[in-house]
Amino acid sequence: MNDKKFEMIFCVVNAGFSEIVMEAARDAGAKGGTVIHGRGTANKDAEEKFRITVQPDKEIIMIIVPEEIKDNVMNAIYNEAGLNTPSQGIAFSVSVNRAVGLSE
Repeated sequence: MNDKKFEMIFCVVNAGFSEIVMEAARDAGAKGGTVIHGRGTANKDAEEKFRITVQPDKEIIMIIVPEEIKDNVMNAIYNEAGLNTPSQGIAFSVSVNRAVGLSE
């Protein structure tokens, strides 16, 4: 049984920016990810507070990485696709309790 711990990184960006996220993640050691298309919502107060305009079409990128590289991957993603970039990305991670089918 593999005792290696994994984290799932979720990154939500404006449509068309998933490749920038994946390139940054790969450069930091991630192997690949899955992109899901979605729609974002925000109220006008949030747009004014963060000084952003919410583009409704979004891409959600899910990337499973070994726990020890999670911070490096998230920092790389934020530097290339964070809120202060045209992609207006946010990222967060959650622990993965069990994973099967992953290869090194």
